[in-house]
Amino acid sequence: MPKAIFLQPIDGKPVKPGQVYYPIVQKTVPPPTIKGSELIIKLSAAALNHRDLFLRQHLYPGLSFDVPMLADGVGTVIELGPTVRDKSWKGKRVILNPGTGWKDDPDGPEDPDGYKILGGTKFDPRGTLQEYVTVDESEVEEAPSYLSDAEAAALPLTGLTAWRALITKAGERNSTKGSAVLITGIGGGVALTALQFAVQRGADVYVTSSSQEKIDKAIGLGAKGG
Repeated sequence: MPKAIFLQPIDGKPVKPGQVYYPIVQKTVPPPTIKGSELIIKLSAAALNHRDLFLRQHLYPGLSFDVPMLADGVGTVIELGPTVRDKSWKGKRVILNPGTGWKDDPDGPEDPDGYKILGGTKFDPRGTLQEYVTVDESEVEEAPSYLSDAEAAALPLTGLTAWRALITKAGERNSTKGSAVLITGIGGGVALTALQFAVQRGADVYVTSSSQEKIDKAIGLGAKGG
């Protein structure tokens, strides 16, 4: 039977947010089932994000002990649902969308209920810290061959967060040619990804950091200065 990893409550007692660090537990779960345009993916890598730390500290909304942890993952498609349009998905290595409800609108989630991130909450029943996961074919992208499983798994939620900050929140017109973008605290995954997005969109990017090494790295990635 497949295995998955969950947060585990402590003695069933209520806790105060920020005053707990939930343990994790491995459990046996039912084999995945499939319907419609879904794909079954055998996961080969999953990635941590800061939200997973917040979940363990009970600092993230909607925490669930019944949903596998983690939002980011990479794996191989092993089975197709009966109405999958693209039959070539089978056998491909894919990156999962780390949530549902936002596919291609640059202004934000299309779903009226908003974007639901996978892993560890009641908002979506799936997480990537398990052997298999079932998702709709519209929620995957083929993983680039030049990235390892670990590298590819580390990209989605970081990239989404950077995109949301740069495009959805700052505004698409404010990150194109002729725009100036300031990224504070350069060095983390989201900041570095936002830098590369902005550079590719033609913006003049400047960064701040207490580390000259990080500023130099950012300049090497296309920042104008720091």
